[in-house]
Amino acid sequence: MSERILIVDDESGIRALLGISLLKMGHIYNEASNARDALAQLESGDYGLVLLDISMPGITGRELLPVIKEKYPDTAVIMATALSDASTAIACMKEGAYDYITKPFDFNDLQTSINRALEKRRLELENREYKEHLEEKVKAQSDKIRQSFFNAITALAYALEARDTYTSGHSNRVTEAAVAIAQKTGVPMEMVETIRLAGKVHDIGKIGINENVLNKPGKLALDEYEHVKRHPEIGKHILEPIADDVLISIVAHHHERYDGKGYPDGLKESDIPLGARIVAVADAFDAMTSERPYRAALSREQALEELKKGRGTQFDPDVTDAFISLMGKQETSFQK
Repeated sequence: MSERILIVDDESGIRALLGISLLKMGHIYNEASNARDALAQLESGDYGLVLLDISMPGITGRELLPVIKEKYPDTAVIMATALSDASTAIACMKEGAYDYITKPFDFNDLQTSINRALEKRRLELENREYKEHLEEKVKAQSDKIRQSFFNAITALAYALEARDTYTSGHSNRVTEAAVAIAQKTGVPMEMVETIRLAGKVHDIGKIGINENVLNKPGKLALDEYEHVKRHPEIGKHILEPIADDVLISIVAHHHERYDGKGYPDGLKESDIPLGARIVAVADAFDAMTSERPYRAALSREQALEELKKGRGTQFDPDVTDAFISLMGKQETSFQK
């Protein structure tokens, strides 16, 4: 395969000899008599290989080598040297040169060295291209898996909505409120998206709760209340095959309390995942302002007062403050 090669040597006779050899091999070439010329040629064209003389006046080949390797890392370099400079040429190989050839040149040795250098360059470029395409394929597959995961989450949410009509609107409003709080508090975008998904399915464990208990119009008996309290753990088990640990931890702990008196694990303060602390505030507000079979809805103002009362005990103070600030500034889509 023909490649473009740059000959860098201060002796015109050497350049002519090398040029004839390269033409016989089927390559095209350009010449440069010094380092400045060489850099100008490299900047103006794409070269597969540089034949670089070690001993040149001014900037030597050895001094030029690291500049070429830094600016044109995909260009192979073969050093040209007199027999007395062989040790220097070997040192150049440690600095990035592929090989060295000695003067006077043997055509067969020259051809072998050039072919090997260009083949190594070709393989390195192909390997890089393969890795880049592999990364693209991996990313595409990851996106596909994530979309499948999102579809599974959505299907679970629909399943819960079909069982409990209250949950449909509730989950959507909790999601919007939780996302708004997360954005208000400067949560990274990736985490915001996780909170968005968690909001949609934070109550998914209620699929495993007895429907008579779930929709009971009166006050729950103690054993019934304990049964309902199992829904975060049930949600965790439902999501484990398809969701990541961060999302699962939000669903599992959105009923923990800041003072450690919540469930299922009695976590407190920063031991409670931030996403769970955010969903807890959004969930509580919407639950208080929603009509339920066993009680009337609180007004917006009453619910905010309840959040303030629970600040630092039931709810994270910073999350509570962020939500109250959001509610005070403008009408939001998660308000009724």
